[in-house]
Amino acid sequence: MSADMLPLLTKALGETVYMVVVSMIVASLIGIPLGVLLATTAKGQILECLPLNRSIGAVVNALRSIPFIILMVAIIPFTRFIVGTSIGTTAAMVPLVLASIPFIGRQVETSLKEVPAGLVEAALAMGATPYQIVRRVLLPEAMPSIVAQLTTVIIALVGESAMAGAIGGGGLGDLAIRYGYQRFRPDIMIATVVILIVLVQIVQFLGNRLADGLNKKQHS
Repeated sequence: MSADMLPLLTKALGETVYMVVVSMIVASLIGIPLGVLLATTAKGQILECLPLNRSIGAVVNALRSIPFIILMVAIIPFTRFIVGTSIGTTAAMVPLVLASIPFIGRQVETSLKEVPAGLVEAALAMGATPYQIVRRVLLPEAMPSIVAQLTTVIIALVGESAMAGAIGGGGLGDLAIRYGYQRFRPDIMIATVVILIVLVQIVQFLGNRLADGLNKKQHS
């Protein structure tokens, strides 16, 4: 691989990290409360409201069923309305966020449902409000699992950010397509694949360490 490609690889890596980090932060700000709402409004839970739960669940399931590549193309007008363009890293973050919100919501819901019901019942017996139960019982108890689940979402985002390169989203996927595939440069393709593999390994390692640390802290 020629030396002139190193700056391009560095720039593409920076764009990918930028897309993943910002998209994950925005999606988490919406997806985590969504997961809490899904978990607490289910049957027999502290805020039971089946019509609301089923309505939100139907929307979440509908969004999760749309393949990411189709979602990117389908919401191009919406993306252009939100950020003023449909090309580039900032534009790619719109479908990345929309795809991640329902994924995070379901993952958080699953983690919260793993919290022993006895802890919630004990909190209710002590007169805790639903907000206090969520803040002081459900989220702290489920945090190691939530971190592990969010690690999975970040890894999915890395893959989807690469896919965003197919429509000019920038990042490593865009570099692989424009310089690797279209210019018949297998060395560029291999380099981007290796970087993505290393990036995923780092994310998984850090996520596992954080989840393990939170789990040990809970049981210490």
